[in-house]
Amino acid sequence: MSPQPVTSMIRTLNDLADRDRCLFTLSDLRGILPEPSAGAFKTMLSRAEKKGALKRVCRGLYFYPQPDCEQGLLLFHAAARLRADEFNYISLETALSDAGVISQVPMNWITIMSSGRRNTIRCGEWGTIEFVHTCRKPAELRNNLTYDARCRMWRASVSLAIRDMRFTRRTMDLVNQEVADEFV
Repeated sequence: MSPQPVTSMIRTLNDLADRDRCLFTLSDLRGILPEPSAGAFKTMLSRAEKKGALKRVCRGLYFYPQPDCEQGLLLFHAAARLRADEFNYISLETALSDAGVISQVPMNWITIMSSGRRNTIRCGEWGTIEFVHTCRKPAELRNNLTYDARCRMWRASVSLAIRDMRFTRRTMDLVNQEVADEFV
């Protein structure tokens, strides 16, 4: 007798998931269980959530809770997964806060410049991802971006983040200009 589909999915996720890979898209999960109809698949996801085996982060993205999984960077990892086909980089208040240039740290809110459309995505207990549209190309910004392997995303320099703040007409009230000048 074959195991229940939810049990089978959990076993497969247990084999696939590790400290660095705890987020799964619907297509990832569908790849694990391709046979059921759309309705049956949706029911299985609901059952897995009720059992605590999966947690819905946002539409189309699920967290498989592993004991050693790094949840502190989950919003960044979620942003990278959600916009994998777009050019994205950490900027604006998030980059400036991380560099100590703004006085208040945005709690559970990250700001990402993206070639995709502007959107704010609520991710339940983990916080919010704000995608702000940019038309800039990676080649234009290459000298002002560094890859942040922990976040799995590109990160703006302080000077680029300040330019992005001005370009997107965000308030500069929190920016400590003396500290910002040290980076320019």
